[in-house]
Amino acid sequence: MKKTNEILILGSIGLDTIETQYGKRENLLGGSATYATIASGIFSSAVPVGIIGDDFPKDGYDIFSKFSKNINNIKIEKGKTFRWGGKYHKNGDDRDTLFTDLGVFENFDPIINEKDANASWVFLANIHPALQMNVLKQCSKNPIVISDTMNLWINTTPNELKSLINKTNILLINESEIIELTQLSELKKAARMIMSMGPEKIIVKQGSKGAQCFSKDDELSVSVYPVSKVVDPTGAGDVFGGGFVSGLAEGLSLYDSMRRGTALASFCIEDFGVNRLLDITRDELDHRINSIK
Repeated sequence: MKKTNEILILGSIGLDTIETQYGKRENLLGGSATYATIASGIFSSAVPVGIIGDDFPKDGYDIFSKFSKNINNIKIEKGKTFRWGGKYHKNGDDRDTLFTDLGVFENFDPIINEKDANASWVFLANIHPALQMNVLKQCSKNPIVISDTMNLWINTTPNELKSLINKTNILLINESEIIELTQLSELKKAARMIMSMGPEKIIVKQGSKGAQCFSKDDELSVSVYPVSKVVDPTGAGDVFGGGFVSGLAEGLSLYDSMRRGTALASFCIEDFGVNRLLDITRDELDHRINSIK
C-alpha cells in the first residue's frame, strides 16, 4: 500500500489485561498511540510519540517498527511500562477498570525530534490535554490537527481541554462526552457550540450506531460494519481515528475517510488487543469499506 504524508501520532503505549465474556488475556500490546499507529500505518507514514519502560516486549517493538515510519519519538525509560486492566460487561460496551499502573508514563514529557516536527498531519489520540498541547507547540509546519478526548479530561482538566479544542481542526468525541462537555442533548446544537470554540468539524462516535460529522455547511453520517462477535472493544475508537486520519492524508474525502476508519475498527473488535489488525488483507478491507453506507 502506498505511503502518504507523515502523520505524527501522540498517545499512550501500554500493556493491557483484558477480560470479556470470551476470556481473559494478559500483557496485550495496547494504548491509544498503539492502536492509532497500526491503523494509520497500514496506509501512511505514521510516526508514534510515546513512552515505554525497559520491560517492553520485543514483539511490541516489532509491531511498532512494522507500522511506523520511525520509532525515534518513543522514549525508553528505566522502569515499568504503563499497564491497564479492564473487564467488560456482557453488553460489550460498559466496562470496569480493574487497575491502572502508570509506571514511566507518570512523568512523560514528550520531545519531538526536529526532523519529525514538520509533519503535515497530527493525530492527538486520547491522552492528557496538557501533553497534547505540549506536542502541538513543538510542531513547526502548521499541521492539520485531529484530536480525541474522553470524559476524564472533560471532568478534571476542562480549561486545558478547551485550549486544545481551540487549536484543533477536527475533534473526535463520543456521544455521551459531547453531551457532557456542552450540557446539550441535541447533537447538532452541541456540535455547533464546540465549533464556536475553534474546530472546523466535529465527528461524534456513536458506537453501534456509527458516526456523524458536523461542519458549518454540512452533515454526514456513516453506519457500522456488522460484526457477528464482539470479542474485545478496546481501542476501536483509536483505530477509527488512525484510519480516518490516514484517509485524509491520502486525499480521500471526509466520507471515505470515515468509512475507512469504521471498517478498520470492525476488525479490531473481532479479537483481543491488536491481533486482528496485524493481518488484514486489502481485499477484505475494501469489501468492508464498500459495505458501509
